[in-house]
Amino acid sequence: MAHFFSHQIEEILKETKERFLQNINIDYEYKPSPEKWSKKEIVGHLIDSAMNNTRRFTESQFSTETYLVMAYNQDELVKVNKYQEYNTIKLFKLWYRLNKHIAFILKDISEEQLKTKINLYDLSICDLEFLIEDYITHLRYHLKQLFEE
Repeated sequence: MAHFFSHQIEEILKETKERFLQNINIDYEYKPSPEKWSKKEIVGHLIDSAMNNTRRFTESQFSTETYLVMAYNQDELVKVNKYQEYNTIKLFKLWYRLNKHIAFILKDISEEQLKTKINLYDLSICDLEFLIEDYITHLRYHLKQLFEE
């Protein structure tokens, strides 16, 4: 199953790279309103998500107790990381490399490790498999926003 998740992320990366190259002239800096993220900031949010989830996907595997997922302030991270000011191509490359790493580490997670119990910040319990599926769903949701006209 974990190999399947790794493959899904690899396919997402391939599709997104192609779409990015086809849509290189999109204005990634345009903000529909001051409180909405630009497309660059969406990519930045996905970078933050990748970094946070890399930690979750790895640390949960060697946790001796139910792994506690900590929430993070998405809006503040986007601001403090200044993604709006970042070079667009370098931003995509960073997002791409982080997800290549996630695909790499997911490839070898065992079925037993996928059942590792996770305590979410809302105090509900799930397993690592659910967390990975949720990450992929989240990734697809935001990537769809990037290429909508």
